Amino acid sequence: MFTDLPKYVFFTGKGGVGKTSLACATAVSLVEQGSRVLLVSTDPASNIGQVFETTLGNEVRAIKTVPGLDAIEVDPEAAAQAYRDRILTPLAATASEDEIRSATEQLSGACTTEIAAFDEFTSLLTDPDLVDQYDHVIFDTAPTGHTIRLLKLPGAWSGFLSTGKGDASCLGPLAGLDKQKARYAEAVERLSDGEETRLILVARPRTSALKEVARTSEELAAIGLRNQQLAINGVMPAMEMEGNDALAQALYDKDQAALAEMPKVIRQLPREDFPLRPENLVGLDALKRFARNEPAPTGQASDSPADVDYPDLSTLVDDVEPRDKGLLMFMGKGGVGKTTMAAAFAAELARWGRKVLLTTTDPAAHLSETLGDALANLTVSRIDPAVEIERYKDEVMQRKGKHLDAEGLAMLEEDLRSPCTEEIAVFQAFSRVIRESSKHFVVMDTAPTGHTLLLLDTTGSYHQDMLRHSGNDKSVRMVTPMMRLQDPDATQVMIVTLAETTPILEAEKLQQDLRRAGIEPWAWIINASLAAADTQHPLLAQRARAEHPQIDKVASGLAARYAVVPMQAEDPTGADRLLSLVNVQG
Repeated sequence: MFTDLPKYVFFTGKGGVGKTSLACATAVSLVEQGSRVLLVSTDPASNIGQVFETTLGNEVRAIKTVPGLDAIEVDPEAAAQAYRDRILTPLAATASEDEIRSATEQLSGACTTEIAAFDEFTSLLTDPDLVDQYDHVIFDTAPTGHTIRLLKLPGAWSGFLSTGKGDASCLGPLAGLDKQKARYAEAVERLSDGEETRLILVARPRTSALKEVARTSEELAAIGLRNQQLAINGVMPAMEMEGNDALAQALYDKDQAALAEMPKVIRQLPREDFPLRPENLVGLDALKRFARNEPAPTGQASDSPADVDYPDLSTLVDDVEPRDKGLLMFMGKGGVGKTTMAAAFAAELARWGRKVLLTTTDPAAHLSETLGDALANLTVSRIDPAVEIERYKDEVMQRKGKHLDAEGLAMLEEDLRSPCTEEIAVFQAFSRVIRESSKHFVVMDTAPTGHTLLLLDTTGSYHQDMLRHSGNDKSVRMVTPMMRLQDPDATQVMIVTLAETTPILEAEKLQQDLRRAGIEPWAWIINASLAAADTQHPLLAQRARAEHPQIDKVASGLAARYAVVPMQAEDPTGADRLLSLVNVQG
């Protein structure tokens, strides 16, 4: 495991990369070396209790099977709700109904949950009566660079929410934090102290994931958090390459290629690689094997994938194709394959002779590589997020910034650097092509989250603006993009995910957000599934069996309809391979 760790260790990275497994295994390893350790999780999808097969909560408890290890699971959602109540209750006496509704939505997004979680764990980080009891304090999920940058912005403490100066509304959550300013300053200073703190950036060995980690590394370094280490989790091990399994060999080759081409900024960081494991890291024995890099128990014959006939993408296309037109939105977290799924769906509809517009924010070179030669009936619309963001920022600064003082401008500019800004800007660009879905199919890749859609709706950023512009003319039938998204006859939303615990939990949260916005997901797509793939490799076969409960969870309780796409030995580029994703037997 990791060596020479300071007192405070933060594991950060996208959902599903193995942060919790690495944090838990590191804690066990440190305890075995004689240290006393506190393990803190602020992950909304935390499963530390499940990993240690015990019940945890929002208070420090001893892990009885590991003497010397205590743990706490901070509930970010409960913290966020208490936080909202603390801010919104005083507004009830003075604010209008529209203002309260807008403020409520501003506080409903990921930024509020993240700030509330930061509020919780900084109380732990800066409590000497607690942390002085331990040699190490390990945090599963560190704050993002965006959150820390907000906390360091001097103007953010002046009641931003109540003044209405923001637009993308990630600064709004800071309105209730003025009393904690000194404690937050101490926490940020401690995070920046390389002698006391290390941030471990966790990623899978995938090109896109490594590029994302490189951006995170640069963002954290820019605000003073430079004591970083890279952890590559789930590397296909060379020792497992016995036999002639094409899928296993392809996965190994792709991992090695991604690692060889990783961005320079993270190539220079200290690095630890952790091999792909055949077993789920649940229970103390599995954690100890992982921490010591010991082999898992040999898989038995019963560990090979069950012969399950999961529905493929063709079942979804068959339901959509007779409609002749409509908007198909592909949504999900980064790294789950939204672009590939959208391109495959669009290619199949075009093959059927339907006119299709595929609109995407994917880099043009990547999409050209994915599609290969031009396809009859298929047109691609490329939206450049950088261009759209600058256009949107200019519009907001002209509309809201011209009457602000220097402090207000600084706050507005910071607000416009939030993740919400990109989603809103890109959605406005998408909106310009959505109207075409009344004539033919429009397949939309990289769609906004449910929170952003609600934010657009409640603040009037687009939907209500269009309604206002229609005036009082009752003869005008105004159909806004938001109304079209909410119409199940006009729009089908596909949630793309992976057959793993965290990605499915995140997809479930996305579905809840969409429902709050009045949008009912039409189908789920489980991508890159080993359970649906053709492999006899012992390690992959055991992992395939672990996918079945996750797929069953989607099929039995989360999705109205679903499809499972097998893990591919070769990247699905070009029309033939894209079409093979839809027609698995073809």
